[in-house]
Amino acid sequence: MEAGDVRRVTAGDCTDLYYVDTGMYDTAEYGSVYVVDDERPAIVDTGIGTNYERVLAALEEAGVAPEELAVIAVTHVHLDHAGGAGFLADACPNAEVYVHERGARHLADPSRLWEGTKRAVGDQIEFYTEPDPVPEDRITEITDGDAIDLGEHALVAHHAPGHAPHQVVFEDPANDAVFTADAAGIWVPSIDEVRETTPPPQFDLEAALADAEMLVAMEPETLLFAHFGPVEADGLLTEYTDVLTDWVGAVERKRAELDDDGAVVDHFVEHTSMDRVWGERKARGETAMNVRGVLAYLDREDGA
Repeated sequence: MEAGDVRRVTAGDCTDLYYVDTGMYDTAEYGSVYVVDDERPAIVDTGIGTNYERVLAALEEAGVAPEELAVIAVTHVHLDHAGGAGFLADACPNAEVYVHERGARHLADPSRLWEGTKRAVGDQIEFYTEPDPVPEDRITEITDGDAIDLGEHALVAHHAPGHAPHQVVFEDPANDAVFTADAAGIWVPSIDEVRETTPPPQFDLEAALADAEMLVAMEPETLLFAHFGPVEADGLLTEYTDVLTDWVGAVERKRAELDDDGAVVDHFVEHTSMDRVWGERKARGETAMNVRGVLAYLDREDGA
Protein backbone atom coordinates (compact mmCIF):
# COMPACT_ATOMS: atom_id res chain seq x y z
CA MET A 1 0.00 0.00 0.00
CA GLU A 2 0.90 3.64 -0.45
CA ALA A 3 -0.09 6.72 1.52
CA GLY A 4 -3.77 7.45 1.10
CA ASP A 5 -4.71 3.99 -0.19
CA VAL A 6 -7.95 2.59 1.24
CA ARG A 7 -8.72 -1.12 1.30
CA ARG A 8 -11.46 -3.37 2.60
CA VAL A 9 -10.26 -5.76 5.31
CA THR A 10 -10.49 -9.29 3.96
CA ALA A 11 -8.41 -11.13 6.56
CA GLY A 12 -10.30 -13.82 8.40
CA ASP A 13 -14.06 -13.36 8.23
CA CYS A 14 -14.05 -9.58 8.71
CA THR A 15 -16.95 -7.61 7.26
CA ASP A 16 -17.91 -3.93 7.20
CA LEU A 17 -14.31 -2.93 7.79
CA TYR A 18 -11.86 -0.72 5.86
CA TYR A 19 -8.42 0.70 6.56
CA VAL A 20 -6.35 3.54 5.20
CA ASP A 21 -2.59 4.03 5.01
CA THR A 22 -2.21 7.45 6.62
CA GLY A 23 1.34 7.95 5.33
CA MET A 24 2.61 8.46 8.87
CA TYR A 25 6.19 9.75 8.98
CA ASP A 26 6.07 9.93 5.17
CA THR A 27 6.44 6.14 5.34
CA ALA A 28 4.24 3.64 3.55
CA GLU A 29 2.71 0.78 5.56
CA TYR A 30 3.49 2.28 8.96
CA GLY A 31 0.27 3.92 10.17
CA SER A 32 -3.30 2.72 9.62
CA VAL A 33 -6.72 3.93 10.72
CA TYR A 34 -9.79 1.68 10.52
CA VAL A 35 -13.39 2.45 9.54
CA VAL A 36 -16.24 0.24 10.77
CA ASP A 37 -19.31 0.72 8.55
CA ASP A 38 -22.29 0.00 10.78
CA GLU A 39 -25.48 1.61 12.09
CA ARG A 40 -23.24 3.82 14.21
CA PRO A 41 -20.18 4.17 11.99
CA ALA A 42 -16.84 4.31 13.77
CA ILE A 43 -13.18 4.93 13.22
CA VAL A 44 -10.54 3.29 15.38
CA ASP A 45 -7.57 5.58 16.08
CA THR A 46 -6.89 8.80 14.20
CA GLY A 47 -3.23 8.95 13.17
CA ILE A 48 -0.93 11.83 14.04
CA GLY A 49 -3.18 14.58 12.70
CA THR A 50 -0.97 15.31 9.72
CA ASN A 51 -2.90 14.48 6.55
CA TYR A 52 -6.04 13.66 8.55
CA GLU A 53 -7.92 14.28 5.31
CA ARG A 54 -6.87 10.75 4.33
CA VAL A 55 -9.07 9.44 7.14
CA LEU A 56 -11.98 11.49 5.80
CA ALA A 57 -11.30 9.99 2.37
CA ALA A 58 -11.49 6.52 3.92
CA LEU A 59 -14.90 7.40 5.35
CA GLU A 60 -16.01 8.47 1.89
CA GLU A 61 -14.73 5.20 0.41
CA ALA A 62 -16.80 3.32 2.99
CA GLY A 63 -19.86 5.39 2.12
CA VAL A 64 -19.92 7.28 5.42
CA ALA A 65 -20.46 11.04 5.34
CA PRO A 66 -18.57 13.07 7.98
CA GLU A 67 -21.80 14.05 9.72
CA GLU A 68 -22.79 10.36 9.90
CA LEU A 69 -19.70 9.30 11.86
CA ALA A 70 -20.86 8.40 15.38
CA VAL A 71 -17.73 7.07 17.09
CA ILE A 72 -14.06 8.00 17.20
CA ALA A 73 -12.49 5.22 19.30
CA VAL A 74 -8.97 6.00 20.50
CA THR A 75 -6.86 3.08 21.70
CA HIS A 76 -4.51 5.39 23.63
CA VAL A 77 -3.44 9.01 23.59
CA HIS A 78 0.06 8.74 22.13
CA LEU A 79 -0.08 11.15 19.23
CA ASP A 80 0.53 8.54 16.54
CA HIS A 81 -2.87 7.16 17.58
CA ALA A 82 -4.74 10.20 18.90
CA GLY A 83 -3.11 13.23 17.29
CA GLY A 84 -5.91 13.59 14.76
CA ALA A 85 -8.76 13.33 17.26
CA GLY A 86 -9.40 17.06 17.53
CA PHE A 87 -9.27 17.63 13.78
CA LEU A 88 -11.59 14.71 13.05
CA ALA A 89 -14.00 15.68 15.83
CA ASP A 90 -14.26 19.11 14.23
CA ALA A 91 -14.80 17.65 10.74
CA CYS A 92 -17.32 15.07 12.02
CA PRO A 93 -19.60 17.11 14.30
CA ASN A 94 -21.77 14.24 15.52
CA ALA A 95 -18.98 11.88 16.52
CA GLU A 96 -18.34 11.04 20.16
CA VAL A 97 -14.70 10.46 21.12
CA TYR A 98 -14.13 7.40 23.31
CA VAL A 99 -10.88 7.03 25.27
CA HIS A 100 -9.66 5.33 28.43
CA GLU A 101 -10.38 7.36 31.55
CA ARG A 102 -6.65 7.89 32.20
CA GLY A 103 -6.17 9.55 28.82
CA ALA A 104 -9.27 11.73 28.57
CA ARG A 105 -7.71 14.88 30.01
CA HIS A 106 -4.96 14.76 27.40
CA LEU A 107 -7.49 14.91 24.57
CA ALA A 108 -9.26 17.87 26.18
CA ASP A 109 -5.92 19.64 26.71
CA PRO A 110 -3.16 18.08 24.61
CA SER A 111 -0.46 20.61 25.57
CA ARG A 112 1.44 18.29 27.95
CA LEU A 113 1.10 15.44 25.50
CA TRP A 114 2.57 17.60 22.75
CA GLU A 115 5.59 18.54 24.87
CA GLY A 116 6.11 14.92 25.93
CA THR A 117 5.93 13.74 22.34
CA LYS A 118 8.61 16.22 21.30
CA ARG A 119 10.91 14.79 23.95
CA ALA A 120 10.13 11.19 22.99
CA VAL A 121 10.45 11.36 19.20
CA GLY A 122 13.20 13.97 18.82
CA ASP A 123 13.57 15.40 15.34
CA GLN A 124 10.78 13.18 14.04
CA ILE A 125 8.40 15.76 15.52
CA GLU A 126 8.56 17.55 12.17
CA PHE A 127 6.21 14.88 10.81
CA TYR A 128 3.58 15.77 13.41
CA THR A 129 1.00 18.51 13.62
CA GLU A 130 0.30 20.10 17.00
CA PRO A 131 -3.03 18.55 18.04
CA ASP A 132 -6.28 20.41 18.46
CA PRO A 133 -8.21 19.81 21.67
CA VAL A 134 -11.38 17.74 21.69
CA PRO A 135 -14.31 19.54 23.36
CA GLU A 136 -14.86 18.01 26.79
CA ASP A 137 -18.57 17.45 26.14
CA ARG A 138 -17.65 15.23 23.18
CA ILE A 139 -15.40 12.91 25.21
CA THR A 140 -16.69 9.67 26.72
CA GLU A 141 -14.40 7.97 29.21
CA ILE A 142 -14.20 4.18 29.05
CA THR A 143 -12.53 1.53 31.15
CA ASP A 144 -11.89 -2.20 31.05
CA GLY A 145 -14.93 -4.17 29.91
CA ASP A 146 -16.90 -1.27 28.49
CA ALA A 147 -18.52 -1.86 25.11
CA ILE A 148 -19.25 0.69 22.41
CA ASP A 149 -22.38 -0.47 20.57
CA LEU A 150 -22.18 0.15 16.83
CA GLY A 151 -25.12 -2.03 15.72
CA GLU A 152 -24.01 -5.35 14.25
CA HIS A 153 -20.58 -4.75 15.74
CA ALA A 154 -19.32 -3.65 19.13
CA LEU A 155 -15.97 -2.39 20.32
CA VAL A 156 -15.21 -4.04 23.66
CA ALA A 157 -12.41 -2.33 25.57
CA HIS A 158 -9.73 -4.39 27.30
CA HIS A 159 -7.24 -2.42 29.38
CA ALA A 160 -3.70 -3.06 28.15
CA PRO A 161 -1.37 -0.79 30.17
CA GLY A 162 2.04 -2.29 29.34
CA HIS A 163 2.74 0.12 26.50
CA ALA A 164 1.00 3.03 28.21
CA PRO A 165 -1.36 3.22 31.22
CA HIS A 166 -4.13 4.73 29.07
CA GLN A 167 -4.07 2.00 26.41
CA VAL A 168 -6.95 -0.30 25.56
CA VAL A 169 -7.37 -2.82 22.79
CA PHE A 170 -10.80 -3.08 21.16
CA GLU A 171 -12.31 -6.48 20.52
CA ASP A 172 -14.88 -6.78 17.70
CA PRO A 173 -16.59 -10.11 18.50
CA ALA A 174 -18.68 -10.08 15.30
CA ASN A 175 -15.47 -10.05 13.26
CA ASP A 176 -13.53 -12.28 15.69
CA ALA A 177 -10.91 -9.56 15.52
CA VAL A 178 -8.97 -7.28 17.85
CA PHE A 179 -7.69 -3.76 17.19
CA THR A 180 -4.33 -4.30 18.86
CA ALA A 181 -3.16 -0.71 19.43
CA ASP A 182 0.52 -1.24 20.37
CA ALA A 183 -0.12 -4.26 22.62
CA ALA A 184 0.97 -6.75 19.95
CA GLY A 185 3.90 -4.77 18.57
CA ILE A 186 4.34 -3.60 15.00
CA TRP A 187 3.35 -5.85 12.13
CA VAL A 188 5.57 -5.32 9.07
CA PRO A 189 3.72 -6.89 6.12
CA SER A 190 6.51 -6.44 3.58
CA ILE A 191 8.84 -8.75 5.55
CA ASP A 192 6.16 -10.83 7.31
CA GLU A 193 7.52 -10.03 10.78
CA VAL A 194 6.30 -8.59 14.07
CA ARG A 195 8.63 -6.06 15.70
CA GLU A 196 8.94 -4.50 19.14
CA THR A 197 7.55 -1.14 20.20
CA THR A 198 8.96 0.08 23.56
CA PRO A 199 8.88 3.88 23.65
CA PRO A 200 9.63 6.02 26.69
CA PRO A 201 8.62 6.92 29.26
CA GLN A 202 6.00 4.36 30.34
CA PHE A 203 6.96 1.05 28.70
CA ASP A 204 6.83 -1.81 31.22
CA LEU A 205 8.02 -5.26 30.16
CA GLU A 206 6.04 -7.37 32.61
CA ALA A 207 2.81 -5.48 31.92
CA ALA A 208 3.42 -5.61 28.15
CA LEU A 209 3.90 -9.38 28.32
CA ALA A 210 0.70 -9.66 30.35
CA ASP A 211 -1.11 -7.67 27.66
CA ALA A 212 0.16 -10.00 24.95
CA GLU A 213 -0.85 -13.03 27.00
CA MET A 214 -4.32 -11.51 27.46
CA LEU A 215 -4.61 -11.27 23.69
CA VAL A 216 -3.46 -14.88 23.29
CA ALA A 217 -6.21 -15.98 25.70
CA MET A 218 -8.81 -14.09 23.64
CA GLU A 219 -7.92 -16.28 20.62
CA PRO A 220 -8.89 -13.75 17.92
CA GLU A 221 -8.84 -14.90 14.33
CA THR A 222 -7.67 -11.53 13.01
CA LEU A 223 -5.34 -8.88 14.39
CA LEU A 224 -5.88 -5.29 13.28
CA PHE A 225 -2.59 -3.48 13.79
CA ALA A 226 -2.34 0.28 13.95
CA HIS A 227 1.21 -0.32 12.70
CA PHE A 228 0.37 -1.80 10.19
CA GLY A 229 -2.75 -3.37 8.82
CA PRO A 230 -4.81 -6.56 9.23
CA VAL A 231 -3.38 -10.06 9.44
CA GLU A 232 -4.61 -13.46 10.58
CA ALA A 233 -3.35 -14.11 14.11
CA ASP A 234 -1.83 -17.56 13.44
CA GLY A 235 0.68 -17.61 16.31
CA LEU A 236 1.79 -13.98 15.99
CA LEU A 237 0.89 -13.10 19.57
CA THR A 238 3.02 -15.86 21.04
CA GLU A 239 5.81 -14.83 18.68
CA TYR A 240 5.58 -11.26 19.96
CA THR A 241 6.22 -12.30 23.57
CA ASP A 242 9.50 -13.81 22.38
CA VAL A 243 10.38 -10.76 20.28
CA LEU A 244 9.75 -8.42 23.20
CA THR A 245 11.67 -10.48 25.74
CA ASP A 246 14.64 -10.93 23.41
CA TRP A 247 14.72 -7.21 22.59
CA VAL A 248 14.75 -6.06 26.22
CA GLY A 249 17.39 -8.66 27.03
CA ALA A 250 19.60 -7.47 24.18
CA VAL A 251 19.43 -3.84 25.34
CA GLU A 252 20.14 -4.87 28.94
CA ARG A 253 23.20 -6.89 27.92
CA LYS A 254 24.56 -4.13 25.72
CA ARG A 255 24.16 -1.60 28.54
CA ALA A 256 26.16 -3.88 30.85
CA GLU A 257 28.84 -4.20 28.19
CA LEU A 258 29.18 -0.54 27.23
CA ASP A 259 28.18 1.19 30.48
CA ASP A 260 27.13 4.28 28.50
CA ASP A 261 23.53 4.82 27.47
CA GLY A 262 24.38 7.04 24.53
CA ALA A 263 26.66 4.33 23.18
CA VAL A 264 23.90 1.75 23.67
CA VAL A 265 21.47 3.82 21.61
CA ASP A 266 24.11 4.39 18.94
CA HIS A 267 24.91 0.67 18.75
CA PHE A 268 21.34 -0.39 18.01
CA VAL A 269 20.76 2.52 15.63
CA GLU A 270 23.83 1.54 13.62
CA HIS A 271 22.78 -2.12 13.48
CA THR A 272 19.09 -1.79 12.68
CA SER A 273 17.88 -3.80 9.71
CA MET A 274 14.66 -1.82 9.32
CA ASP A 275 16.15 0.86 7.09
CA ARG A 276 15.47 -1.50 4.16
CA VAL A 277 11.75 -1.28 5.02
CA TRP A 278 11.08 2.18 6.44
CA GLY A 279 14.08 4.08 5.10
CA GLU A 280 17.12 5.08 7.09
CA ARG A 281 15.70 8.08 8.91
CA LYS A 282 12.51 6.48 10.19
CA ALA A 283 14.21 3.19 11.04
CA ARG A 284 16.94 4.89 13.03
CA GLY A 285 14.52 7.20 14.83
CA GLU A 286 12.23 4.29 15.73
CA THR A 287 15.16 2.23 17.01
CA ALA A 288 16.56 5.04 19.13
CA MET A 289 13.15 5.67 20.70
CA ASN A 290 12.66 1.98 21.47
CA VAL A 291 16.09 1.70 23.08
CA ARG A 292 15.44 4.75 25.25
CA GLY A 293 12.16 3.21 26.37
CA VAL A 294 13.88 0.01 27.49
CA LEU A 295 16.62 1.96 29.27
CA ALA A 296 13.98 3.95 31.17
CA TYR A 297 12.25 0.71 32.14
CA LEU A 298 15.56 -0.79 33.36
CA ASP A 299 16.22 2.33 35.42
CA ARG A 300 12.87 1.96 37.15
CA GLU A 301 13.56 -1.72 37.80
CA ASP A 302 16.92 -0.82 39.34
CA GLY A 303 15.42 2.00 41.38
CA ALA A 304 17.57 4.57 39.58
